[in-house]
Amino acid sequence: MIDKELLEILACPACKQDVELKDNKIVCKKCGKKYPIKDGIPIMLIDEAEE
Repeated sequence: MIDKELLEILACPACKQDVELKDNKIVCKKCGKKYPIKDGIPIMLIDEAEE
């Protein structure tokens, strides 16, 4: 599980907008890219994101 404080400071690396936690993925509120969480660590790499 991702800490709420960490989630508040994370931003989408593609468009620099806010993100939220949905279905155990970090999802950008603007562009919709979905970043995986592996072993409790968000993988915030554009190449790893789902559209």
